[in-house]
Amino acid sequence: MSKSPAILLILLLAVATPAAQAREPQTAPPSDKVVRARALGIPFDGTPGKLNAITDVAGVEVGFTTLISGEGKLEVGKGPVRTGVTAIIPRGHQSLDDPVYAGTFSLNGNGEMTGTAWIEESGFLEGPIMLTNTHSVGVVRDEVIAWRIKHGNPDKTGYWWSLPVVAETWDGWLNDINGFHVTPADVTHALDSAKGGPVAEGSVGGGTGMICYEFKGGTGTASRVLEKNAGGYTVGVLVQANCGRRPQLTIAGVPVGKEIPGFVYPKETGSIIIAVATDAPLLPDQLKRLARRASLGLARTGATSGNGSGDLFLAFSTANPGAANPDEPTHSVLTVPNDRLDPLFEATVQTVEEAIVNALVDNQTMIGSDSHKVEALPHDRVRELLKEYHRLSD
Repeated sequence: MSKSPAILLILLLAVATPAAQAREPQTAPPSDKVVRARALGIPFDGTPGKLNAITDVAGVEVGFTTLISGEGKLEVGKGPVRTGVTAIIPRGHQSLDDPVYAGTFSLNGNGEMTGTAWIEESGFLEGPIMLTNTHSVGVVRDEVIAWRIKHGNPDKTGYWWSLPVVAETWDGWLNDINGFHVTPADVTHALDSAKGGPVAEGSVGGGTGMICYEFKGGTGTASRVLEKNAGGYTVGVLVQANCGRRPQLTIAGVPVGKEIPGFVYPKETGSIIIAVATDAPLLPDQLKRLARRASLGLARTGATSGNGSGDLFLAFSTANPGAANPDEPTHSVLTVPNDRLDPLFEATVQTVEEAIVNALVDNQTMIGSDSHKVEALPHDRVRELLKEYHRLSD
């Protein structure tokens, strides 16, 4: 498959295994100071959750392994390494055997997200969502199966089987992608470290080596809480952002990319993976509709989803626990009427837009393979432009 730099999502770092620690010298360490998009005065619509993260949806856990080592000339198999793994567990570690309703959508298919054929057929997502680089999909998929065998049980009929969801974006501009630096231990660490609470952003997990609108990109997250008269539901998003050309970047309607000259690639080469979570009781066809709306949030930031872009989206609902349990001949499930979906559609668009901008704002300049340098989005210049275009919120 011809694959260009690509795709979007996010994760948290817990105590690493000794092997992971040894392989994680931070040659370009992330700043300890977290600066998110709202802190720059960027006006966003909607009401965020307490953390403004995908983990505002109760039960969702996120974890990651971040691999940063080496510098200078690329030596395949040696580095420099700028990559990682992200894990999203929809109901958390305590409910791995309880699938969630889910739906998927491909805006442009120059990418990979394994396991989607069964989601389309069954309407259920079984197990975690994993994000990594293009050439590490295989090792991540295989290790997820091994991890689930260790942590779960066979299905209700006694069979061991798993069709993991693993999505990728291409980080070969900054990372030794053909060195295959992601190992089974790294996958296990991302899964074992997954937890609720604040979610790291920027150059972490699968987003470590990613580039978005030709600025340093990667992992971003955000959430929205609906009004009580709209159900009071929460929508959370995590993106692995590796898409777009510099002139396309639009923030709050301001043509930021056109105002900050520069480029990394000669043509459209990026992709994005978007995971949408909600506690609203939605059925698989409704979740597919939610996943489609992620396209509109992406478009708000300027992307046109070029030929080389892998823009793959998945939405899931943590409602209706036990809906897949075959012990009962029938199940009664809750669902939101279609005529009441509009607030959820709107929240999805808003949340995707902010998550992408967060991936750009909460980030740092990175130097990788062959000393390729990708600049971080300059905060001061963004504020100047927002003020100039009368879009600054403070």
